Amino acid sequence: MAVRASLNLTRQTFTHEAAINWFPGHMAKGLKQMRDQMRTIDLIIETRDARIPLSSINMEFERLVGSKARLIVYNKADLAPVDIQLKVQEEMAKRQQRAIFTDANKKVSHILDIAVDIAKRDPVKYPQFSIMVVGMPNVGKSSLINALRRTGVNRGKAASTGAKPGVTRAVSSKIRVFDKPPVYLLDTPGVMMPHIPDTMTAIKVALTGM
Repeated sequence: MAVRASLNLTRQTFTHEAAINWFPGHMAKGLKQMRDQMRTIDLIIETRDARIPLSSINMEFERLVGSKARLIVYNKADLAPVDIQLKVQEEMAKRQQRAIFTDANKKVSHILDIAVDIAKRDPVKYPQFSIMVVGMPNVGKSSLINALRRTGVNRGKAASTGAKPGVTRAVSSKIRVFDKPPVYLLDTPGVMMPHIPDTMTAIKVALTGM
């Protein structure tokens, strides 16, 4: 009877009423640096986590990007079901946003091809094409940059990476990833949403290590 009674007391739901906030100073500083650099940027690559395609959207980047050209890259695609990928791409197309799924540990040549194609459209205006890579913590921005550099100029690691979030804490200097035309990338610190009002979103973000 005692065992049965204890089983009946097992919690069936998880509720948490408090709002989740995690926005340390280096993130606020990073956002300011991104805004200051924006006039020199030609393309934004926004990196998201393919495992949580909606929860890894940061509305701060919507305000940051404005009218700039943007490519949305869902990284860690090897961990996301294919049917989810197709649904996300269809939804992004409805919003007139281009979304690509990739695994930065493997092939990223298709992303570089898109960036170089955009750069070649106006070589006079863009003698040096600059891309800013943004995203929430631990979505693989630095890994993506290193993969693009290996693919484009066959050079080694240029951006620091790590298994935990927060390795990159400031906007980097420009990293060359292609020669003709010259294409450069800027790595940026991962930036969380200043406020996560939805509990399930907060849990998904936490479980994926952001």
